[in-house]
Amino acid sequence: MQPYELSLADAAQAIRARRLSPVELVDSVLERIEQVEPHLGAYVTVTAERARLAAREAEREAARGCYRGPLHGIPLGLKDLIDVAGLPTTASSRVRADHRAQADSTVAARLTTAGAILLGKTHTHEFAFGLTTPQTSNAWDRGRVAGGSSGGSAVAVASGSATFALGTDTGGSIRVPAALNGVVGLKPTYGLVPRHGVTSLSWSLDHVGPITRTVEDAALVLTALAGYDPHDPASLATPAVDYRPGAGTDLTGLRIGLPRSYYFDHVDPEVEATVRRAIGQLEALGAQLVDIDIPMTRYIKATQWGLMVPEASAYHQGSLRAVPELYQADVRILLEAGELMTGGDYLRAQRSRTLMRQEWARLLEEVDVIAAPTVPMTAVKAGEETTTWPDGTVESVSDAYVRLSAPANITGVPALSVPVGHDRAGLPIGMQLLGRPLGERTLLRTGHAYEQTRPARALAPVA
Repeated sequence: MQPYELSLADAAQAIRARRLSPVELVDSVLERIEQVEPHLGAYVTVTAERARLAAREAEREAARGCYRGPLHGIPLGLKDLIDVAGLPTTASSRVRADHRAQADSTVAARLTTAGAILLGKTHTHEFAFGLTTPQTSNAWDRGRVAGGSSGGSAVAVASGSATFALGTDTGGSIRVPAALNGVVGLKPTYGLVPRHGVTSLSWSLDHVGPITRTVEDAALVLTALAGYDPHDPASLATPAVDYRPGAGTDLTGLRIGLPRSYYFDHVDPEVEATVRRAIGQLEALGAQLVDIDIPMTRYIKATQWGLMVPEASAYHQGSLRAVPELYQADVRILLEAGELMTGGDYLRAQRSRTLMRQEWARLLEEVDVIAAPTVPMTAVKAGEETTTWPDGTVESVSDAYVRLSAPANITGVPALSVPVGHDRAGLPIGMQLLGRPLGERTLLRTGHAYEQTRPARALAPVA
């Protein structure tokens, strides 16, 4: 096994035991980037020399016995919405082609303190306003979409060109590409991970979180990221938590909600069957399955768009007037549509969210975790804009991908996507676990227990 193939936890263990040096690991991942990047397009920019310098410093620290923790010497990619001082933050847009960050974002600073090593910036759907990331190819099939908007981050992790990465999630933008590329994606509780220094799409829906190869890896990254930041008005004052899930697989006493409605409506039969098998495995580990009804389903789409579109338009108002021609057409149309929404529309969406949060809080008193598909279908072919369900319903690809992930953004509850298999075409399928606010430890324990029942996953077979 090459160093770039190691999970974060395995690489950390090898570095601490002095069986692997940060230099060897970073060099291996940079070589992997050179090999697969021409096929995949995961990165906006690769900071190879910066990474090598940081790796040599991490190696010197390790030699002195100065070990910063499990992220020490681990290479990562950052979605190109996340500021790093002196580097461009382009949001994969011509609008910000000349932008350079003046200071580190809070999450970048925390990762540096933890000893992680930046490899470069990964592509996003322009300004995170989309679910496909058209610049990037799916790690399992180059003719299919990567998912978005954190497509570059998910593809980098799935292909071995980053040991872990950060993404952002406003309507599913961590979980969707994680599911489509066969990796783990965690959207934390709203306010748990600071967003200072991260380009906003919709301030009341935006989250930052890890994309990793295993659930344990996601827990290690979350432990480094979580915590109060006075620069983020939504930041929660929470105590420090070690999110590592432990080695146990006994889920006795855990109540898992199995939705009767919504999450299994208009879902590809292979996706449904695979996710239901995974849920059955959780039951075999001792969990109790409880049938539930998802509240206010008819309002989910309207509430998500009623919040996101006007907030995004407000953020972009100045540049949309100054340089509209620099935006991609799909994003510009959405931003212009946001300017047509009234204050009353926005207030109604806010009221709907308040009611939805209350209803979900009641629902999550009955169960500890909700289990469902992450997305209703696997990765579609690049350029495919709609899908037709067996009953004749035609749905846009973006609406389909966001449909099952949006509730967690509206309510702010944590959500974890875990790979659970592949369809007949060899494309990954993800199961989504949702929990109570600040219930990350339960989600991670559940996902990790399931993960232990499956053989170790290989990287995507990039040609």
